[in-house]
Amino acid sequence: MLATLKLIFVYLTLGLPAGLIGIPYTLLVGDISLLYRVGIWIAHAGVRAAGIRTEIVGLEHVPVGRNCIFMCNHVSNLDPPVVLPLLPGRSSVLLKKELMKVPLLGRAMRMAKFVPVERGSRRDAAKASVEAAAEALRSGLNIMVFPEGTRSKDGRLAGFKKGPFYLAQETGAWIVPIALSGTETMMRKGSLAITPGVARVQVLEAINPTDFSTREELMSTVRSAIWRALPESMQPLS
Repeated sequence: MLATLKLIFVYLTLGLPAGLIGIPYTLLVGDISLLYRVGIWIAHAGVRAAGIRTEIVGLEHVPVGRNCIFMCNHVSNLDPPVVLPLLPGRSSVLLKKELMKVPLLGRAMRMAKFVPVERGSRRDAAKASVEAAAEALRSGLNIMVFPEGTRSKDGRLAGFKKGPFYLAQETGAWIVPIALSGTETMMRKGSLAITPGVARVQVLEAINPTDFSTREELMSTVRSAIWRALPESMQPLS
């Protein structure tokens, strides 16, 4: 649990002052860019303090001058703070609604146009999340989403939700698939214990949603790309 305590220590000692100072400052100047950069730096600092090293390849696949949707497999609570600081530009994130209730953090995420998503949400709630994400894209942000909708129970790639692909087709934003490995053994689902190690992030070739006539075909292509890039132990059995 020592690695977990180190991560929590960094997030509390750096995150609380950043929120208390950064939120009023952002409201005063009307620009969240500085608070976003500080928050991303703190996220990465916590990961490093926990003994997690990150390796990333394939950043050349991110389209230049184009807002995009980063789609990554999801195996651990460590995934967002591992992946997000490695991505270029500023990204909104589709995340579970409960996180928006965390004091300071929730307020900062709302200011950064992060998009809450309800688990097993009603059709109207899902539609509202897609509309909010589309607005974030139109404002010049990228979007980061875990299309499985929740963490994999066994580390293997699970099925995808349709919402992110509807978003891609509605906005025309290119999809950048990401294959993440390593975190599935660092912080398993249902556990708070962190095991230090190396997280490997592989950015794959961007996919233009307008090249596909159906949402199902687009979803299958993105899932297959991530599937092929994952280690065999993380590939789905069917």
